[in-house]
Amino acid sequence: MIRVKILLSICILVTFSTDIFAQRKTKSEESEEVYKSFTSFGVTTNTNSGILGGAVFRKSNLMSSTLFGKNQYRYLAVELVNVKHPKEQAQSFNTGARFTFGKENYLFVLRPEYGRELALFNRHDDEGISISAILAAGPSIGFEKPYMIQKQVSGGRVQTVPVKIDPSSPVDPYENFVGVGSFFSGFGQSKVVPGLHVKAALSFELSAFRENVTGVEIGFLAEGFTRKIEIMGYADNKSVYTSGFITLYFGSKK
Repeated sequence: MIRVKILLSICILVTFSTDIFAQRKTKSEESEEVYKSFTSFGVTTNTNSGILGGAVFRKSNLMSSTLFGKNQYRYLAVELVNVKHPKEQAQSFNTGARFTFGKENYLFVLRPEYGRELALFNRHDDEGISISAILAAGPSIGFEKPYMIQKQVSGGRVQTVPVKIDPSSPVDPYENFVGVGSFFSGFGQSKVVPGLHVKAALSFELSAFRENVTGVEIGFLAEGFTRKIEIMGYADNKSVYTSGFITLYFGSKK
C-alpha cells in the first residue's frame, strides 16, 4: 500500500510541476529565487516501516560552483528510522496489547548523510514550486534491540525477557507467555551493527512563503549491514535493504 502511495505521489507532483513550469516560461530568469542555506526537520515513511517511519534533520548550504549551469548545495542530513521485516504482522493480544509473533528484534537505524543537492527549477518570487535532485550517502548505524515479552515463572511472578527463537529446538519460546514487554525495555541489551547507505531523491518545495518552507522529499534508498539483522525468527533475514520513501519537512531558509 505504501509503495502505491509513493508512486501516486510522484505522478501527481511531476504532473503538477510540469504544468507550473509551462506557465512560468514567460517570466524573467532574473526573478528566480536563490537561497544560501536551508534548514528543516521532517517525518518520514518508507516501504520498510509503518505509517510513521522516523524523523529527519536536513541542512543545505549553497556552494560557489555550479553543475550543468545549476546551483548546487552541500547537503547534510541525519535520519533515525525504524526498519521492519516484510513478514511482520502485529495482532491484538487478549489484554489489548499489540503482539508480533516470531519477532526477535527491532531494527532502528541512525543515518548521517553527506551529498549534493542540485537546484533543477527555482521558484519565481512567491509563485510555483522549487524542485531539486539529491544524491547522498553515509554510514548506517543499526541498533538491534530485543523484542521483549512477559512470561510467568515460579511463584506466579512475571518476568520480562527477550524472545529467543531456535526453529531446530523443541523448546517453545512462548511457553508461559502472558504479555508483551514495554517498548523501552531491552534497550540496554541492544547490539550495534554498522553498515552503509546511499539515497537518491527529488525534493519539492511547496511553501507559499519565501522564508518558511514546507516540502516533500521522495526517493529511493539502499543500505547494507555487516551481517544479517535477526528481526524475525521464523523467516529469512537479510543484510541488504532497499526502500522507497516520502519525507514531509518544515523549515526555513536564508
